[in-house]
Amino acid sequence: MNTEMQPVAASQAAAGMSPARRAWLRFRRNRLGYWSLLAFCVMVILSLGAELISNDRPLLVRYEGQTYWSLWNDYPETTFGGDFETPTDYLDPFIRERLRQQGNWALFTLNPYGPKSLNYFTSRPNPAPPSPDNLLGTDDKGRDLLALLLYGFRVSVLFSLALTVTGVVLGVLTGAIQGFFGGRTDLALQRFIEIWGAMPELYLLIIFSAVFAPSVSLLLVLLSLFGWMGLSDYVRAEFLRNRQLDYVKSARALGVGNAALIWRHILPNSMTPVVTFLPFRMSAAILALTSLDFLGLGVPPGTPSLGELLSQGKNNIDAWWISLSTFAVLVVTLLLLTFMGDALRDALDPRKAASSDAAGGGA
Repeated sequence: MNTEMQPVAASQAAAGMSPARRAWLRFRRNRLGYWSLLAFCVMVILSLGAELISNDRPLLVRYEGQTYWSLWNDYPETTFGGDFETPTDYLDPFIRERLRQQGNWALFTLNPYGPKSLNYFTSRPNPAPPSPDNLLGTDDKGRDLLALLLYGFRVSVLFSLALTVTGVVLGVLTGAIQGFFGGRTDLALQRFIEIWGAMPELYLLIIFSAVFAPSVSLLLVLLSLFGWMGLSDYVRAEFLRNRQLDYVKSARALGVGNAALIWRHILPNSMTPVVTFLPFRMSAAILALTSLDFLGLGVPPGTPSLGELLSQGKNNIDAWWISLSTFAVLVVTLLLLTFMGDALRDALDPRKAASSDAAGGGA
C-alpha cells in the first residue's frame, strides 16, 4: 500500500513546485548535462582566478625582513639586490637566488609564467616541447603554453558571454515587437532583417579591421550587429502564438497596456527558446572568435587567443604540443556546452516534461 502511494505523493509534490523548479530537477536528472555544467563552471572559475594560478610575479615576497605584495605592485630590481631600476624580472636566476637566501622567501603561483612572459633561460629553441619548466611547452615566441591556454580560455568565455547577452537582448526586443504588434510592423522588420542578413559579414570585418585598430570592443560591436537575427525569429513565433491565448485577451480586456502585456504576461511564457539556445549561442561565439583570431581579424596582437595558437600550430607542424593542447581545450569546451544545451532543451521540452516527471516521481 505504501509502495503504491509513493508515486502519487511524489507527483503531487512535483505539481506543487514552480515551473522553474521542475525544469531544474529535470535538468539534474540528465547526468551528462548536469556534470557538464559543473565542469564548465569549475573551468570558468579557475580562468577568472588565472592570476592566482599562472603568473610570472610571486603572490608575496619576504625579503630582508620586509614584506612585498609583488602581485599588485611593481618593485625595481634594486629592491632585491639588483643593479637596475627597471621592474623586477622574477624569472631571472639572479633574483631567484637572492629570494632563496636565508630569511628570504617568495610565494610563487603553481605555474610561474604569465601570458606575456618569455622564458629567456630555456635550453631549447622555441617553440620548445613540454618540460619541467614549461609543462605544456612554449609557443614560437617563447611564451608558456599553459598560461596562454588559461588566459585565452578566459578571453573566449567572457567574449562569448558578452556577445550572447547582447544578441539575446537585441533578438528578444526585435522578436517581441514583431510578434506582438504584427501587421505592417512585422512585415517592415522582416524585410529589414532579410536585407540586413544579406550583408557580407566577413567582408565588413575585413574592412573595419583595416580602418580601425583591432580591439575586443570593436569586434564585439561588429559581431553583435548580426548575432541577434536567428534568435529574433524564435521569439517572434512565440509572441505570435501567445498573444492569441485567452490570458492575454483577458488582460487586454481589463485595460492592461502593451508594455505590461509584453513584459509581465507574454515574455515570461516565450523565453523557452531563448534559454534553450544559450549554450549553443556561446559555442557559436567561441568558434567565431577563434576563427577570426586564426585569420588575424580578431583580438589585438599580444592578447591571449586560442585562434592565434591554432595558427601557430599550423605554421609549426613539428610543434605538435601547440595544436594538440589548444584543440583539446576547444573540444572539451564545446562538448560541455553542447551537453548542457541538450540537457536544457530536454528539461524545457513540454513533450518530455510529463514523462520525465513521472519517471522522477516513480523513482
